[in-house]
Amino acid sequence: MGLMPGDPLDLAMLSDPALTAADVERLRALHGLDRPLHERYLAWAGAVLRWEFGFSRLYAVPAATILWPALTGTLALVGSALLIAAVAGTALGVLAAIRPRGVAPLTDALAVLLQSTPTFWLGIVLIIVFAVTLGWLPAGGAAEEGQSALRFLALPVITLAAANTAAYLRHAMAGMQGELRRDYIRTARMKGLPERAVIWRHAFPNAAIPIVTIAALDAGALVSGALVTETIFARPGMGKLIYDSIMGNDYNLALLALLLAALVAMLATLAADMAQRLIDPRLREG
Repeated sequence: MGLMPGDPLDLAMLSDPALTAADVERLRALHGLDRPLHERYLAWAGAVLRWEFGFSRLYAVPAATILWPALTGTLALVGSALLIAAVAGTALGVLAAIRPRGVAPLTDALAVLLQSTPTFWLGIVLIIVFAVTLGWLPAGGAAEEGQSALRFLALPVITLAAANTAAYLRHAMAGMQGELRRDYIRTARMKGLPERAVIWRHAFPNAAIPIVTIAALDAGALVSGALVTETIFARPGMGKLIYDSIMGNDYNLALLALLLAALVAMLATLAADMAQRLIDPRLREG
């Protein structure tokens, strides 16, 4: 943002012809925009530590008050999509691993198809089919009072879930195939344990370790948003908010949103490390 041409006051001067060059320089000094970039960042970080988040230039309100509505919309959209993708992808991956001849080729082809389908193209196709042609679901926007939020979430959630299902499917299938060939699985079967217990109590916890890692990496999207999907379906969310704040040189709002996304990603990574230690006792040795 610091390397982009112009600053907020240059944009303000274009929109208000009454501002003179002297007024702009005075305001630039007042807001610290005449200082080097690192000094401005340190000043912003110090204000954040004092729980002062500044004002948004684009919306002319405190920056923190803008984040909450966008965050709730993104959590509903991205959270639902990632949950569906994780459950569906993991279930299909496990099924493909225990049925290597019949199901595995089909799920592998499905994973390739989902990974190679552009998100923007899939979203447009869903709008054409279900909103324009059939008229079953709204083409975009957010639900207003008295309207069903699920109807407005259906198409964007399906679009995002389809894009993320392939990763969970592939990792679950590869992990389960590797675990089912291990000696302890043969030993469990020789003891006469039911196949369901062998798969879900013995093989799956060890195969789930990379799935937990993927879920932690995806957690950053819970607050950073899905810009393409939110734009296609005209949904207010963090992705569009971050994009608009960067393009509008709204430093306080952009840095606060990115700080929140980074914090959630770090906490999710820590939670994934702890979950892996609970799942795999070998990681606790030593």
